[in-house]
Amino acid sequence: MWISTLVLCLLSASAEVPVTPPVPLEAAPPVMPADVPPPTTPVTVLLRLTIDEGGEVSRVEVRESAGVAFDREAMAAALRWRFQPARRGEVPLEVQADVPVSFVPPEPVAAAPPAQEPPAQEPPPSPAPEQPPAPELPQEEKKAAAEGPSFATTVRGQTSAPPPAAVGDFQIAVGQLADVPRNSATDLLLLAPGVMLANHGGEGHADTIFIRGFDAGEGKDVEFRLNGVPLNEVSHAHGHGYADTYFIIPELVDSLRVTEGPYDPSQGDFGVAGTVEYQLGLKRRGLTASTSYGSFASRRLALVWGPPESSEANFVGLLLRQGHGFGPNRAHANAGAMAQVEFRVGEETRLRLFGASYAARFSSAGVVRETDVVDGRMPCAADADSQFFCLYDPNQGGAAQRHLLSAELQSRLRRGGRFVQQGFVVMRQMRIRDNFTGFLNDVPPVGEQPRGDNTEQYYRGTTVGLRGRYTPGLTWWGQPQPLELGYVARFDDVLTRARRLRDSGGAPYATLFDNQVRTTNLGAYAALRLAPLSWLTLRGGLRLDSFLFGVEDQNRPASDRQGERIPEESIEAYGFFASPRVSAEVRLSPRLTWLTSAGLGARSSDAAALSDAELAPYARVTAAETGLGWRLAGDGRHYELEARGALFATRVSQDLVFDETAGRNQPVGPSQRLGAFATARYTSHERLDVQASVAWARATLPLPDASPYKVWEGAVMPYIPQLLGRLDASVRGDVTLAGLPLGWNLALGHSAIGPKPLPLDRFSEPIFLFDVAARGRWKWMELGLSVENLLDARWREAEFNYVSNFRGPDAPASLLATRHFVAGAPRTFRGTLTVYLDLQDEEQQP
Repeated sequence: MWISTLVLCLLSASAEVPVTPPVPLEAAPPVMPADVPPPTTPVTVLLRLTIDEGGEVSRVEVRESAGVAFDREAMAAALRWRFQPARRGEVPLEVQADVPVSFVPPEPVAAAPPAQEPPAQEPPPSPAPEQPPAPELPQEEKKAAAEGPSFATTVRGQTSAPPPAAVGDFQIAVGQLADVPRNSATDLLLLAPGVMLANHGGEGHADTIFIRGFDAGEGKDVEFRLNGVPLNEVSHAHGHGYADTYFIIPELVDSLRVTEGPYDPSQGDFGVAGTVEYQLGLKRRGLTASTSYGSFASRRLALVWGPPESSEANFVGLLLRQGHGFGPNRAHANAGAMAQVEFRVGEETRLRLFGASYAARFSSAGVVRETDVVDGRMPCAADADSQFFCLYDPNQGGAAQRHLLSAELQSRLRRGGRFVQQGFVVMRQMRIRDNFTGFLNDVPPVGEQPRGDNTEQYYRGTTVGLRGRYTPGLTWWGQPQPLELGYVARFDDVLTRARRLRDSGGAPYATLFDNQVRTTNLGAYAALRLAPLSWLTLRGGLRLDSFLFGVEDQNRPASDRQGERIPEESIEAYGFFASPRVSAEVRLSPRLTWLTSAGLGARSSDAAALSDAELAPYARVTAAETGLGWRLAGDGRHYELEARGALFATRVSQDLVFDETAGRNQPVGPSQRLGAFATARYTSHERLDVQASVAWARATLPLPDASPYKVWEGAVMPYIPQLLGRLDASVRGDVTLAGLPLGWNLALGHSAIGPKPLPLDRFSEPIFLFDVAARGRWKWMELGLSVENLLDARWREAEFNYVSNFRGPDAPASLLATRHFVAGAPRTFRGTLTVYLDLQDEEQQP
């Protein structure tokens, strides 16, 4: 046989769940290269193949070269091979395999064939650890396997993953940590170190994200993508870059990639503190129905279905949520649907269609003054809890709609290259009403009382775009040199508007801004990875972005010094930015890696702040990071352990800080950060999964003319916690009760948040939260109970310090700043019933 041995690298096979290797279906031998003389002795090229869950060879690398010509033909042949995928139980796996490919010279023509010697016997392989028998393959697969080449296999390695661009580049498999109580897909971000979430606007309002020492608002400093579709909304009335991920169904999130810092050339606009991409997939096939009921009349119904005979890329999901909320004016109701289907449209091409639709309405209690709560002056019952969860303005809340469609075409090229082309369209509408200052800002007509500071922010937009990337599969000096070329073309047509509303009746009485915005973003990047030495890998790239802004300001004055005028004005502006990124990876040992990265990034301009013919200013970010990564896996182990730690520094040319008078973030000038993080995750498959992280960051506003290298000096930026800790853990097991086999699960989530600096040298109180969950399963039925905020802490989800007047239009305004807060949820119980239907094999499910 021309292939002698296949060495598989599977993800730490568990003794309880058998692993079956891939079965070759099509494995044609390579073609002898025509541009070199025929060899006189056999020539062997050692390839490392990545065999995906569909049984296709998705990637080929040369491990031992026999020359460029032979390497080229060996790689071209390998890309045409087909396999029945490897499986753990019935779940397909992506694996790596080291495969020697031999080129045997043609035998010379002779009058009589030479005497044949008996074939040399290879020494017997070392005995492998005893494993339970693998599940029997279907008859069709048996027949295909019998007709193809035979392979000797040894189970002993791990799955491949995209190489990280930095120590803070995390490809996070949700896995068993999905058992930890979470309210939305946004909460999955807590699996990345140094992340904190807060929400001042109600269940349906996007979370404020604190990451890597940034107050990233609702997305201004973090680029969000869902299966490649951008989610940040340009020039949103509530904040430039607003990104709402509440519509994502958590059960359909397979993994997420969190790249902290601007180190990957594929990162685009808003990737200042990093980029988050949700990757969808449904591993559990069949129909799963889950319904829950909990405290404060919270109800949830989730239905997800994966056709049993298809891959995890095919799914349908429906999610309905409703509840009264944990206090007055906190009710919410929303519904969402997501579906994806993948077609094979050719021998080497797949088409993936994805769609989502979502609608929501929610109420918000807003902020309250701490002095009014302590003194018992809130308009609620006099007991402490009623005062803590009370509100001033019942007219706060919002509503949102989103409709999304994406089509992605993936083609594999003959020489190992790949081409991916994606088109998408997003339609979005949102209205938010907030009141942060009461009756402070309004200047009423003479003789009239203040009308209130309630602000209505309205956004309606359509986004259409294309994304693509091309990997040509180049080979230099006998080694593959991964090169990736990519582009993005995005057009946004947006109506963004903010108005003041009367406290009585809610009618608008003043327009703050009213803009029709059209933005075109064209970007391209090139990234290359080189390995000049066996222990050194270099990665680098360059990204170019250009923006064209067209703004029609529909809120200009009706007259000026020269007389009457039309209250509209058109503005055009253009911006261009180049951002190089580079990293160097040094392998200190087979398990220990030292990685150093540096890069530039940018945030585009909010169109509302532009002037005509302006070369649009960017917020430029310069970042650097160095740290270590260590991983223990494979070699027959039934567990994995991975740890990382890094030190980073970041400088931003134009930062934003929340302004209570505007109800949104406003420019404050340059800022800088110095920080560090450490994280570790231990996984014993299908049994125990534990992840812990701790992060520290100091964000400051540098003094004028200060040295850019002294990133620890300057005034501390408000609202950003300096110390964050997080623990997620899940343990599963089996027990027999009264002769019935039952599965059980216990899960814990813990967040520790250090004091946050507030304006005027004030600090918030530290926060410690514990969430627990327990589940029990018998065959197709599962019962669960979760408790969030187990210790029933009275914590403050968001906290501010400024001047306000909530005592009424007749009360004189105080000029003394005081602490304001948004109450966090008290202890919350939720019971869940889950039913698993249409399963092919009930024993494979956890």
